[in-house]
Amino acid sequence: MTQLTETVLFIFSLVALGYLAGLTGYLKPASGEGISEFAVNVAMPLLLFQTMVKSDFHGVAPWSLWAAYFAAAAITWAAGHLIMTRVFGRDARAGIVGGVSSAYSNVVLLGVPFVLGIFGASGFEVLSLLVSVHLPVMMMASIVLFEMFGRGSGETVHPLRVVKSFLRRLFINPLIIGILAGLAWRLTGAPLPDLVERLVDTLADTAGPVALFAMGLSLRRFGISGNIRPALALSGLKLFLMPALVLAFVWLLGLPPLTSKVAVVVAALPSGINSYLIAVQFNTGQALASNQMTLATASAVLTTSFWLTIAVNVFG
Repeated sequence: MTQLTETVLFIFSLVALGYLAGLTGYLKPASGEGISEFAVNVAMPLLLFQTMVKSDFHGVAPWSLWAAYFAAAAITWAAGHLIMTRVFGRDARAGIVGGVSSAYSNVVLLGVPFVLGIFGASGFEVLSLLVSVHLPVMMMASIVLFEMFGRGSGETVHPLRVVKSFLRRLFINPLIIGILAGLAWRLTGAPLPDLVERLVDTLADTAGPVALFAMGLSLRRFGISGNIRPALALSGLKLFLMPALVLAFVWLLGLPPLTSKVAVVVAALPSGINSYLIAVQFNTGQALASNQMTLATASAVLTTSFWLTIAVNVFG
């Protein structure tokens, strides 16, 4: 467990270094945006491409994994929505921001390096299956809810508009492009040319540390400004309710130990930038989403270690 603890501290130390670089003014806010864009648009897609080409996914049980994870996400999302609307008296649009903040794990900037650091390449294969579905499912849910609550009360929901918006955002997303390109190359059965493989491997290897550093910079950029009580409540759902539900579901479904551990750890990750971007889309709850992301990420230093310990003890 000492090695696991050191790995967790190392991962969050990279986040802290990014935060300090922004806090001290050593790097400008524009630098953070550029580093994040490189991580999400270049390094992460190439890492996913590499994984799709080279990995062996036999025995991962994706349908059971997806069922366990997204059942927990749906329950947590509903709980976040209800807390915002019933307990804190916010409107339906703010409820959606609360729901997505409670259930949308930071599977890219934080999840990828975290899983690679803890579970290695085999764990990342499991995570890749989750990433490939996580983004489309959560994106579709957000778009549908935006169509229902984000427009004027007199406007109706147009299914074709929902589908077009979803497909447009999906197929221009670099992560999805990386996954699809890797699967397409895998189907050819041809090995990557040596030069291409070397380029892909070199850039993919930067994905983890660059993503963590960029995460820290983004936290400094968003900061904390009010809405502390609801942000704390939503953080509690994200960091405790969702991983507890995933742990229960993967145990009931009898998933393999590695798959179960990865699922619990991913569910225990704090919310990422997507919850804030959805709040910007709705033009409501921006401060709430940014506060929740900052508080949850700071708390995750301890809570992810807690859930990692639980998962290791339960699943071996």
